[in-house]
Amino acid sequence: MLKDRAPTQSELEFVCIDELVPADHLLRKIDKTIDFSFIHELVKDLYCRDNGRPALDPTRLFKLLLLGYLYGVRSERQLIRDVQVNVAYRWFLGLNLTDKVPDASTLSQNRRRRFNESEVYQQIFDEIVLQAMRKKLVSGKTLYTDSTHLKVNVNKNKWIKARAASSSRDYLEALDQAVEEDRLAHGKKPLSPRSSEPEIREIKQSATDPDSGYMVRDGKPKGFFYLDHRTVDGRCNIITDVHLTPGNVHDSVPYLGRLDRQAERFGFEIRSVGLDAGYFTAGICKGLEDRQIYGVIGYRRPTHRKGYYYKREYHYDAGQDRYTCPEGATLIYKTTDRNGYRHYRSDPDRCLNCPQRARCTGNVKGEKTLTRHVWEYSKERIGQHRLSPGGRLIYQRRKETVERSFADAKELHGYRYARFRGLDRMKGQCLLAAAAQNIKKIALLTA
Repeated sequence: MLKDRAPTQSELEFVCIDELVPADHLLRKIDKTIDFSFIHELVKDLYCRDNGRPALDPTRLFKLLLLGYLYGVRSERQLIRDVQVNVAYRWFLGLNLTDKVPDASTLSQNRRRRFNESEVYQQIFDEIVLQAMRKKLVSGKTLYTDSTHLKVNVNKNKWIKARAASSSRDYLEALDQAVEEDRLAHGKKPLSPRSSEPEIREIKQSATDPDSGYMVRDGKPKGFFYLDHRTVDGRCNIITDVHLTPGNVHDSVPYLGRLDRQAERFGFEIRSVGLDAGYFTAGICKGLEDRQIYGVIGYRRPTHRKGYYYKREYHYDAGQDRYTCPEGATLIYKTTDRNGYRHYRSDPDRCLNCPQRARCTGNVKGEKTLTRHVWEYSKERIGQHRLSPGGRLIYQRRKETVERSFADAKELHGYRYARFRGLDRMKGQCLLAAAAQNIKKIALLTA
């Protein structure tokens, strides 16, 4: 039977906002498990004590921002509109049904004028990690690190050529010392000291967002991006570190420094790490061994010129410090360059008439050159870890930890695109998004 349409609701009702929020709602779990009171004390020095208009409560402001990242709301204006009509949001923020919601410009102006270029976002992220540690959700024993790209809101065809300093690796001092010792051991003169001025190279620079970087990687889109270098703890997938760089910075450049930062900030006793093949460099391997960390790093097949011998077909004799080619000729040590590579060269008089010369070298003099890093032994030892039973287990968990963390961020927390322009502003997005993921994880595991 078809009934008449009910009249529009117009009577007054007496309700309690607490009764309108379901008992199993995610925000109830977050409110129960996360202590946000630290925010007020953290930012009080950024406010004037006795002058100006009364400010929006900073705890409420950051809870409002975290709501946007928690539910993947990309626009601050849309977030405010959602808060106006969402009872659970109002309850979480401590607003009654009739309380006025802050204007969207309040969020943007505080972000621009008060919190940009400050350490507030990093400190909030760190405190959430510490709360997870107090709840025994973080062990700090096994860490997984990877990077993902965030597409910048720019036209990739609008760029200029610019000169920029190359990203310096965080193990250059140790490398310079190793090179000097290696040259002295081979009777070579020390190299001149490395210039204190950074190396300058020509890059593509976006005309809209100069802080971003032009990324060119196999299997990845080309264009202007930022890179989020993220570390996840192996116990409960809590994010323990977030570091943002332009898209043209290699994954291995900031890695060891960020690893040391976590050990110092959170007191981690790191025993093992799981990394993909992008981190498989001699410097990273040596750094892990120096820190007595069991590194498990993926393997990537090296580039190979079709029709030529593979490098593995040349046998290295450690005792004689020389290589032997498949035809029995020797390649002897010549020098060690500034980048830490020893150069081994063959005798051109013998190689000129070699029947396999076409498979060995295209050098007009018939000279074959092989290189070997001064830390090659560290790389070989670390490379064997992924073949051990324990190494296989560690590496298999990458897809369940850091890769899953990035997938959740992009699918559920609006992390595919950069919301802002500029490195400092983007750091805020990355840190708050990671903090929101940690808050959600803590609430679901402990509430």
